[in-house]
Amino acid sequence: MTPLSDSTLTGSDALHSEAQASLVKRYRSYLLLERAYSRNTLDAYLRDLDKLLLFLGSASIRPEEATLNDLRSFAAALHDVGIEPRSQARILSGVRAFYRFMLMENLIENDPSELLESPKLGIYLPSVLTVEEIDRMIRCIDLSRKEGQRNRAIIELLYSCGLRVSELCNLKLSQLYLDEGYIRVCGKGNKERLVPISARAVKELQLYFIDRNSWDIPPEFQDYVFITVRRHTAAIGRIMVFRLIKQLAEEADIVKNVSPHTLRHSFATHLLEGGANLRAIQMMLGHESIATTEIYTHIDRHRLRQEILEHHPRNIQNH
Repeated sequence: MTPLSDSTLTGSDALHSEAQASLVKRYRSYLLLERAYSRNTLDAYLRDLDKLLLFLGSASIRPEEATLNDLRSFAAALHDVGIEPRSQARILSGVRAFYRFMLMENLIENDPSELLESPKLGIYLPSVLTVEEIDRMIRCIDLSRKEGQRNRAIIELLYSCGLRVSELCNLKLSQLYLDEGYIRVCGKGNKERLVPISARAVKELQLYFIDRNSWDIPPEFQDYVFITVRRHTAAIGRIMVFRLIKQLAEEADIVKNVSPHTLRHSFATHLLEGGANLRAIQMMLGHESIATTEIYTHIDRHRLRQEILEHHPRNIQNH
């Protein structure tokens, strides 16, 4: 198969045959309706599928005709154009999902991706902020600005509740149960979970609502918790939250790579280090598998060593 360039693999506006376009449309409906994926996840799956279809199309191979060797060649091409191993693994996971769909729809008799291997990955541990660093970021917020108290509430909610940035942006007033001390979060796959909210986060929200109540908010955005206040009024977006976190980290002289996910990871890590049960953290984060929680939360090694020394029968001295 002819080696491909980076531009060939990353093109997103390729013209597919009518049959192929119909197949992609069916797959999109499946992801949207049956898997209930969010818009961002759906777009990512379709972009990755497009890479595969472009690759197979360069050799005049229809997706239902692809063999394991064809898919391995595709995996090798991802490596050759410099795509990172973690991104390779995500793309190949999407390839497997596509062929499982084809098998389920009786479009193929055998799944060629069944033995397709992903690159081996080491455990990736995102940066963790200390409580002092988070407090420094909060102190950098200028409360004299119209959006100042809103930004304090955003930081506190991301950290105190461990929310994904998409969950924060889509949070509705009707999902807040502040008197009872929890919020109802709609996570991946439209799965709902109840997350406790700290007294500090409740206070920051209530102070923000004093400002928010004076804003002229269009009816379609009135149920959203976090609203933009510059240029136009709308529900806050993911990019705006990313920029806010980056800016505050820079102003707080934090040299780590900080994003909204850093606050989520810090939430889980601090809970674990404080002795919280891993299953409880899994539920609060909305992870389907506890294996995901174990990746996101690294254990304080000193505390783990002390636990082993104190409780393992070989370390307990006989008196």
